[in-house]
Amino acid sequence: MNEKLTLSQEEIILLGITHSTKCNRYRLTKEQRETVYEYRGLRDDKSDGIKDACDSMGVSVKDSDFMWLKNKGASVRVKNPYFQKEEEKDIVDTLDEFLINFNKLLEPKFIEVSNKERTGLFDRLVFTDTHIGMTPNEDGYSLYGGKWDEIEVNDRLNRIVSHVFDNQKAKILYIDDLGDFFDGFDGKTVRREHDLPQNMDNQKCFDIGFEFKRKMIEPLLTIYDKIICHNVCESNHSASFDYIVNSAIKTYMEKCYQGRVEVINCRKFIEHYKIGNYTFIISHGKDSKNLKFGFKPHLNHIQELKINNYIDEHFLLQSGVTIEFSKGDSHQYLFDSSTSDRFNYYNYPALSPSSNWVQTGFKKGKSGIVFFNYSESGKSINELFFNWKR
Repeated sequence: MNEKLTLSQEEIILLGITHSTKCNRYRLTKEQRETVYEYRGLRDDKSDGIKDACDSMGVSVKDSDFMWLKNKGASVRVKNPYFQKEEEKDIVDTLDEFLINFNKLLEPKFIEVSNKERTGLFDRLVFTDTHIGMTPNEDGYSLYGGKWDEIEVNDRLNRIVSHVFDNQKAKILYIDDLGDFFDGFDGKTVRREHDLPQNMDNQKCFDIGFEFKRKMIEPLLTIYDKIICHNVCESNHSASFDYIVNSAIKTYMEKCYQGRVEVINCRKFIEHYKIGNYTFIISHGKDSKNLKFGFKPHLNHIQELKINNYIDEHFLLQSGVTIEFSKGDSHQYLFDSSTSDRFNYYNYPALSPSSNWVQTGFKKGKSGIVFFNYSESGKSINELFFNWKR
């Protein structure tokens, strides 16, 4: 049976524990307990522990490579597992400081919810193809220009948050990010097939992406009792990179706002979730390695067959339940509620402006997000589009 012990900060770091608890009490495995006992000098044989032995001699436990353990009948030369080379100490000290600060960052936070009357069943915000890091007008000669830097990303984020504030009707909000949150990694798509014109390095993209999600969710906690986020992390531009930032935001949000924010990171090409009489099947529309051609804006027989197969496999077809297949990738806003008798086929617009490749190969396009209010009588749609900036 695992035993709870109160640990010092040094022991927390020694065991590699990154989560915080009240009074620094942790439930430890047998192996972890033995490590702590050895470090403290509390082993069953009552012999001096490594740390106590070093302390008694006035020697740093991190400076002693080898030592002798002696009793009346034997003398053994032992390698010290806590020894650190000089170059390692700087790294460990930096890591120790990071873990201490990170644990402080993840302390629970309280945001008061307004007492505004909210009678809807739930609200839903859907966005896709944010493409953070993309340059739509690298050389100044793309057909329709466009600006997509940190300033523009945050400007659109602020407008999205304001749009939700203006149209809120329920106590619970679902936020669906349908993939391609980043434009790529190291200037390439996740498939590594071709270069992408980008205006940020990976580190800058991560910082802006993390703050984008944080600044979207935290203000909305003042008007919603709970927020549930679904992040599609299997897409053709930035699957793994999307997962990294969404995993970080999951840790941050669920630690800081325990019970009020839930983050689900979807790693399969197609996944789904249910709310009452609604089932939402979510997918970017194209994956990171298998599909050369993904789901098209207009539903065809082959695509319909794939979606129906998924519906049957997961027993989603039920009386009175509306099924929506939600996708991104196409950068087009097309809602089809009639081609299939079993589900609605919804394409969502890109949040980002069109890349030079899209402008040249297709059209200027529209960028925006879609916000829904669901009530007993059905749903209402509140779309938001963004103007291009040269």
